[in-house]
Amino acid sequence: MKVNTQSVNFNADGNLIVFVNERLNKLDQYYNKVIGSDVYLKVEKTKGKENKIAEIKVYVPKNEFIVSKQCKSFEEAIDLGCGAMKRQLLKQKEKN
Repeated sequence: MKVNTQSVNFNADGNLIVFVNERLNKLDQYYNKVIGSDVYLKVEKTKGKENKIAEIKVYVPKNEFIVSKQCKSFEEAIDLGCGAMKRQLLKQKEKN
């Protein structure tokens, strides 16, 4: 699966990009018709500690799924987002 990663308001390091690619490539085992995905990593300028946002879009034929999570770290947000995306993909697979 092709994963496009964009970071907003900061420069993402290589380890974070590798982490995102590894997690999203695991989604292929739950739904084999995944075309590609876009990941947007954003940093909100707030006083709270949970200012890291990960928005994941996964494209399948005739559909697209979107998950957005806000956490203390990008790794946690990606993990939670991939879990939610897994549930959406399994639900779509059951419908077909």
